[in-house]
Amino acid sequence: MGRFLSVPFIAVSLVASLAWADQNPAVEKAQAAAKAWLALTDGGSYAQSWDEAAAGFKAAVTRPGWEAALNAVRSPLGAVQNRKLKSATFTRTLPGAPDGEYVVIQFETRFEHKPAALETLTPAHGPDGSWRVSGYYIR
Repeated sequence: MGRFLSVPFIAVSLVASLAWADQNPAVEKAQAAAKAWLALTDGGSYAQSWDEAAAGFKAAVTRPGWEAALNAVRSPLGAVQNRKLKSATFTRTLPGAPDGEYVVIQFETRFEHKPAALETLTPAHGPDGSWRVSGYYIR
């Protein structure tokens, strides 16, 4: 049985058939934000990953709830062995989310104890101009 972690604003079906990344400045900035955020989770800095997330993410889950969820789901997977970008797609709409600017990013990830996982992150462009993760799903 697969493990998963989901936060609202994820629309995996939007990019399930895509295997390419848009090459525009918004997508590149969102990817950089996603990679920095993943570095926090990879390093076990779960509380800091919540601190660095988008406002909608924080509204969906408390900091202690996020830490508990990642401890339950990410920790058993072990260390990241390899992570490869599968797709990155810019969109202005996502189901259940307000209209805005989002990039849905998928990584094919190999963990120490799970050789084939798919991580989906959705950075959102905030009012301050920054890109912050608003959703994370792993299966």
